[in-house]
Amino acid sequence: MPLIHAYGTPSATTPLGPLDIERREPGAHDVKIAIRWCGVCHSDLHTVRNEWRNTLYPSVPGHEIVGEVVAVGNAVTRFRLGETVGVGCMVDSCQHCATCAAGEEQYCENGFTGTYNGRGQVNTWGGYSEHIVVREKFVLHIHHKPELLAAVAPLLCAGITTYSPLRHWHAGPGQKVGIVGLGGLGHMGVKIAHALGAHTVLFTTSPDKIADGKRFGADEVVISKDLAQMTQHKRSFDFILDTVAAAHDLDAYLNLLGHDGTLCLLGAPPTPHPAMSSSLLVGSRRQIAGSLIGGIRETQEMLDFCAERDIVCDIEKIAMADINTAYERMLKRDVKYRFVIDMATLNQTAKAA
Repeated sequence: MPLIHAYGTPSATTPLGPLDIERREPGAHDVKIAIRWCGVCHSDLHTVRNEWRNTLYPSVPGHEIVGEVVAVGNAVTRFRLGETVGVGCMVDSCQHCATCAAGEEQYCENGFTGTYNGRGQVNTWGGYSEHIVVREKFVLHIHHKPELLAAVAPLLCAGITTYSPLRHWHAGPGQKVGIVGLGGLGHMGVKIAHALGAHTVLFTTSPDKIADGKRFGADEVVISKDLAQMTQHKRSFDFILDTVAAAHDLDAYLNLLGHDGTLCLLGAPPTPHPAMSSSLLVGSRRQIAGSLIGGIRETQEMLDFCAERDIVCDIEKIAMADINTAYERMLKRDVKYRFVIDMATLNQTAKAA
């Protein structure tokens, strides 16, 4: 297998830097993709620093990939050379369990194979690399305008992670939908809920995010630390999507749900949320739920939905050499709203090393 340039780390305590990795040659059903843009997800940081205690090293992160098809296997029928495509958070699944059969590979009963840190027979390496080889079934068509492609990359994670629950719980006209938090996930939640036609309310602790929230499509912005503002919305929401990845009081949002309302959690905080009051659930048949990315079919649906409406992430482009600084800035919440790596800078970094 040929060696290619990548950016990763051999250990949890070593900064990311240039390294060479092996990629397989395309098989009959494979697509080889030259990576042009790769989004930076907080999961990348968690993984390379082994904060989830499951990292395989060397680690090469990146699961928000936009690139160009440069080779296809002889059995590939859906993609052609030169086509712009995407790869998201997974590159394989068992394909024979009930959830895979239903097109929800993200819930594969035998565990899907992550684009990086895969748990199969060998480690998988992600998008901080020159190219990637992926089974045709897990490659996605991208129809956005060429000038938007960098900002499309985070849709492969942040976009589908918010789109999937909004669609599953039928966000749309006549529904009042809340989005908690305005980070990489939250800003996409606001954009998509608005595009689906729901009355969209942003909850944020930061008054300086009011203008951005309304620019993204929020009909209202509520400062969640203001009890009077929160009380005005009591028992009025059909659905609330909570994107915050830190432990916080869920009762404050359960109080805002109407009869049969649902609070859906996306974040996986390192410490548990405070215990919620069961009376807030049983009294109005409310629900707390969770959601994880989306299957390939739904991810394609999301990409097409966003392309038709020119919906993309708000991003800051960076060079590959700036990734360690970007990680530190993420920890300080110093990004609006997603970093995206210009992968043309990878080889420049590799040559300098």
